[in-house]
Amino acid sequence: MPDYDGANGLRESFRVVGTPNLPGRLSFALATGVAKFGIDYVLPDMLYAKFLHSPYAHAKILHIDCTKALALPGVVDVLTWEDEDLKALNLAPARGAPRPLFDNIADKEGDEVGAIVVAENEDICEEALRLLEVEWEVKPHIVNLLEGRREDAPVIRPEENLQPSFGGRKYSEDTPPKRGNVYSAYMTSGDIDAGFGEADHIAEYSLYNPAFSSHIPNPSGTVSWWSRDPYQGEGANLHIEGAVRSRERIASLYNMPNEKVIQEGLFMGGKYCDWGLRKSQQITPLLAQRTGRPVRCVNTREEMYDMQMNERYVYMKVGFTNDGIITAVDDFSIADNGVRGSSTFGNVGDLVQGPYNTLSCKNVRQRMEIVDSNRGMMFVSGQHCPFNWDSLTMAIYLIAEKLDIDPTEIARKNLHGPTSKDDRNPVPSFDLCIEAGKKLMGQEWHKSGTKMLPDGRMHGMSFRYQMCPRHSGAIYRCKLEYRDGVVHMPTQGPLFGVYNAECNAMVVAEELGLNYEDVSIDFDYREPFTPMGGGSDGTTASAWAMKECANKLKKMILQAAINNAENPPPASRMGAAPSKAPPGPFKGLQPEDLDMAEGRVFIKAEPDKGVPIEQASEENLFATYIGRPPLSVWSTGSMGQILDVMNTAYCEVAVDTETGEVEILRFSAVADPGLVLRPISLESQIDQVMYFSQGCQMLEDYIYDKRSGVLLNNNMIEYKKPGILDVAPVERQFLETRASNAAYGASGISHSLANTHLVIIAIHNATGVWVDPPATPAKVLKALGKI
Repeated sequence: MPDYDGANGLRESFRVVGTPNLPGRLSFALATGVAKFGIDYVLPDMLYAKFLHSPYAHAKILHIDCTKALALPGVVDVLTWEDEDLKALNLAPARGAPRPLFDNIADKEGDEVGAIVVAENEDICEEALRLLEVEWEVKPHIVNLLEGRREDAPVIRPEENLQPSFGGRKYSEDTPPKRGNVYSAYMTSGDIDAGFGEADHIAEYSLYNPAFSSHIPNPSGTVSWWSRDPYQGEGANLHIEGAVRSRERIASLYNMPNEKVIQEGLFMGGKYCDWGLRKSQQITPLLAQRTGRPVRCVNTREEMYDMQMNERYVYMKVGFTNDGIITAVDDFSIADNGVRGSSTFGNVGDLVQGPYNTLSCKNVRQRMEIVDSNRGMMFVSGQHCPFNWDSLTMAIYLIAEKLDIDPTEIARKNLHGPTSKDDRNPVPSFDLCIEAGKKLMGQEWHKSGTKMLPDGRMHGMSFRYQMCPRHSGAIYRCKLEYRDGVVHMPTQGPLFGVYNAECNAMVVAEELGLNYEDVSIDFDYREPFTPMGGGSDGTTASAWAMKECANKLKKMILQAAINNAENPPPASRMGAAPSKAPPGPFKGLQPEDLDMAEGRVFIKAEPDKGVPIEQASEENLFATYIGRPPLSVWSTGSMGQILDVMNTAYCEVAVDTETGEVEILRFSAVADPGLVLRPISLESQIDQVMYFSQGCQMLEDYIYDKRSGVLLNNNMIEYKKPGILDVAPVERQFLETRASNAAYGASGISHSLANTHLVIIAIHNATGVWVDPPATPAKVLKALGKI
């Protein structure tokens, strides 16, 4: 529902919000290369640290002899997992009980395990690591999920038996215990057998989602040092640059008050929904404490192939009628559990927040096997979550193919109404997205293999829909100051690729009648306000809270202007500077008689009478607000049971059936995020997810040696990603129904347009054959029977 609860939530006109191409406050620093990231900090007398990395996919260190390494000139310290200092540091992983930051078990090839060396430079670190005498016990490994789920597969983590969960939700009282390497999750609704009994047709198909890695542009790492400053209280202060988002996790790890952890740097690079802390980001405070010197530890590019999405096999059975109504859905998935500490966000979470919630059909069964593996780590969440969304996208396409009906009409027939699965009314946002999308595409849908382009290549197209979710349920602690005639918005750093502070400043400017440039964004790590919460879509929630704060400050400024008129500052003494706030024409008025616009405070009834905002008062004013907007329909637990704002995406390809080459002619996106706060941020978000979608469907894949479990392509040459010449054009159109309940009716879009099979479906529409991603030319030709 719209922003009924917020101040000016139904505002009809905007001067600042929605303005295109407003630069980020720190964009110049980024563009010119002067931005200083955590790993760019260089301090006098700084040491360097490097971890021992496992050459095996799964192994245990029995013993390490450090004698030769410690004797190497330039080596300052060598720690092993047996050091008491390390044992005191416990992680709170994405799942399971706390465990040591560092131990002697390697869960994957390249894992940081057993030892870390501190030396005068990185070359000495490398040499010292080679001098360590390590006794390894090599253990069985699993890098093939289908083999790992077999009854006779070696059990790689017998000590773990934690049942899958998502936000504390139970899936089924009869969920079986762990079997070998396999956890099970199960959810069902309705009567699945009766649903298939009502069907005229049953489609059975499978999908494969390969794991992929969209690299963080700046390798993770930190520089830490300790200091003592009586102005900051008793005890040592920890300085750390390069940690994630806020200081709380580091403070907790080292059992310190938050105010004693100092993180001043403003830049850390894009994170892509990756909120995990690497060991290199956590270990340096301990090393600096032990050595009494600053310590730097940074991952290399080869060490940054963590997964944005885990591997998954999906087996689907969908019943539908002759008029395209879905009557039953049976989804059986096999998902990668990853190494210890991996997130379950994209596994069992999909059972709760997946696409079937948006269907009128109530007969849904979801079964998932989650397989322990030694493939890799996924941190918290990936861009494509829910990972199983395109299971439904493919169902809609297959029904359309079978019945020769436009896929958009199949989607419309099956989408429930705004309020529940029982609601048969249309979703206005969805209908508007479909109408705009058809105009944007400019052509009619066709069955597979029926349209040839003038150059002889086959033409294909595809469609999908999604919700525009707002995940954030965070509480925001906002503060605004009017000081020396200027409005200041203090906020935490660092910047990590989401321009949410700018969106908040735009809202402040809107409410106070200022220009965007007139609001000073003051970055300070000590401030309580952070505009983040749940994801980039949390921007619209923090902006709602900041809107409340701005209106409190506005009332204070208007009252101060009246006070200034009724009690003008005393006349300046000889030689003293004149008052900055000569009295305005507001004597005898009330705050509701005044307004602010275009940088002025003025009388509503007589707009020509007023003063510039910097002359409104000499007082320094201070407004705070603690709270959040009403929870979004997504975060109230419905997760698709209630629908407000939607988006649609389209893909058009040309396939050369002689060479197998696939060209993405264009992506198109029509999105209704409720209201667009900062257009360039939304445009970039959509460009980003289409880039990810192109990569995971056309190029990206992990290649393992089956015998050793070693990842063979963790380099930028053999791990293929789209280059600048490969990137497909993206057409975008934004709708603004203001149907959500964050700032001014905005919701956000999150990563809901990221997809795993939009290109794959378009290739089938062109050729009539299915190709598993990544759709390389060789795979296309093989599917066509030409090799």
